[in-house]
Amino acid sequence: MEMQSTRVIAAPPAAVWAALNDPHALKACIPGCESFTRESDTQWRTVVAAKVGPVSARFTGTIALADVVAPTRYTLRFQGQGGAAGFANGEARVELSPAAGGQTSLAYTASAQVGGKLAQIGSRLIDGVAAKMAEEFFERFAARFAPAEAHPAQAAPHFPRWLLVVAVLTILVTGWLLA
Repeated sequence: MEMQSTRVIAAPPAAVWAALNDPHALKACIPGCESFTRESDTQWRTVVAAKVGPVSARFTGTIALADVVAPTRYTLRFQGQGGAAGFANGEARVELSPAAGGQTSLAYTASAQVGGKLAQIGSRLIDGVAAKMAEEFFERFAARFAPAEAHPAQAAPHFPRWLLVVAVLTILVTGWLLA
């Protein structure tokens, strides 16, 4: 399975980069994410619960950063196991660039391979679930940058370096589940 897209985020590139490298922000944005913990400067462990058609599973996996050129791009490599549901492996390349009005263009290309029960589900169903999860991730991610008056009950967001990882992880997890 392959996915690619470009999204415009209403924040400057430095803030988006920080958020994509923030494990708390990523956990909040990834649909079904139960945990997202740092193992080293370039590797994280994650647990994501997901349902793809008739297959429901809790996927446990690792995500590693490679080819990091802060604050503009990196590659995320992931491996995940969903027990009897199967496995997913892949990578996502993420690139940030300035956009008009102080915003950020976030472009990504992700590819994934799946096996087990997931591989037996039709590719259209998998692609649809992956697209839905990616859309939900980006809606949550973009909402973190909304003006404070739009969300008066929320505190001002804090965006460390891990937020970029969250966006890529969402794409990768979606790839796991849909590939």
